[in-house]
Amino acid sequence: MTKRQIIKIDEDKCNGCGLCVTGCHEGALQIIDGKAKLVNEEFCDGFGDCIGECPTGALVIEEREAKEFDLKATAEHVKEIRGEEAVQEMLKAQKAHTGDEEPALDLAAGSECGCPGTQMKMIKKPSAGCPSTKMRMLNQKQEATEQNYDVELESQLQQWPVQIHLVPPAAPYFKNADLLITADCVPVAYANYHQKLLKGKAVAMGCPKLDDGQAYVNKLAAIIKQNDLQSITVARMEVPCCGGLVKIVQQAVKQANSNLEVEITTVGIGGQLK
Repeated sequence: MTKRQIIKIDEDKCNGCGLCVTGCHEGALQIIDGKAKLVNEEFCDGFGDCIGECPTGALVIEEREAKEFDLKATAEHVKEIRGEEAVQEMLKAQKAHTGDEEPALDLAAGSECGCPGTQMKMIKKPSAGCPSTKMRMLNQKQEATEQNYDVELESQLQQWPVQIHLVPPAAPYFKNADLLITADCVPVAYANYHQKLLKGKAVAMGCPKLDDGQAYVNKLAAIIKQNDLQSITVARMEVPCCGGLVKIVQQAVKQANSNLEVEITTVGIGGQLK
């Protein structure tokens, strides 16, 4: 047992839709008695792909004592329930999350005698941990001159407050507005946030991983319903858990009985638009 990040399910919020089950490459979740359940701690890598699929905000990543993620056992489990193609998809997902070389597993079916040449073997195991919290150095080029530091860019912010929990749905700046719903990390990662994304828009900011997803749905639905919005754009980071913000907004649009299309802009951790 070690302290690590792992999925936590709020059964009171879970509606048993099963989207998290299909969103989990590792097959760590199942619907049991109408609720999502973590069937084995060793199958959960803690990356949180399932969070972005949950429409009710029932899933979060917590840090607690748990069994280590076991890639080999997980691959065997996925092969048994979903087949070999699903194992390859899982390995690709692991590579995308960790940035490491894709782990290779020998999945050839062996004989009952357990011949070493046909047994499943783990050649490389990627590091565990949610990509949104994995520490890394980005090594951005330092090309700014002394003159650059003297340039004050004009803020495009037209309102206050900006946090989803704090903005009032009937605020005048939402009337007939183009609404930008921004993940908290986006303005830090994307240098041109003000000019390229925020300019001319009202904004509401939040984190789908750390905050109450259902509260976000209710607040955003009220904003959409009470204001004749012109457009809705979601600015999210490329990490999987940030996909939860897209699901929240889509659910809010549905709850508000709106026909607005949701435009999605994704920002890479290195600061580039995807």
